[in-house]
Amino acid sequence: MRITCTPKRESGMTLVDLVMAVAVLGIMAGGIFGSFRYGIFMLQLVRENQRATQVILEKVETIRLYNWDQVNSNGFIPHNFEVAYDPQATTNNEGTTYYGTVTVAPCTLVSPYAANLRQLTITLDWTTRDIPHTRTLTTYIAKDGIQNYVY
Repeated sequence: MRITCTPKRESGMTLVDLVMAVAVLGIMAGGIFGSFRYGIFMLQLVRENQRATQVILEKVETIRLYNWDQVNSNGFIPHNFEVAYDPQATTNNEGTTYYGTVTVAPCTLVSPYAANLRQLTITLDWTTRDIPHTRTLTTYIAKDGIQNYVY
């Protein structure tokens, strides 16, 4: 009986295989972490946009309740305002700060009732990670508008 040894193929990974596997895993991990970072940033932007809409709506609803003489008087409606907001903040000094301007101007429409209208423009500015953002709302206030329905 004759016994012969056949050489086994060596199994395992070479150093080149290992380096390539680590490089591929590193690129994949970088992509995944970058996606998480981008997703969290976009969530922050959406929250700030929603809060800006709420701040503008709050100002419009407040001005809606003024009577015609209050809307037309100089200085009754503050021109500039500032709102700081962070739902998780423990003090009022943290979070996003919104800077707003309110402008009440004569109506630019060409119509017989233009003297009974005022154009209201509310602009809100804020900054996220050194990126400036602006939201603007323009609407009209009528002399005999909804404020006459409030008792």
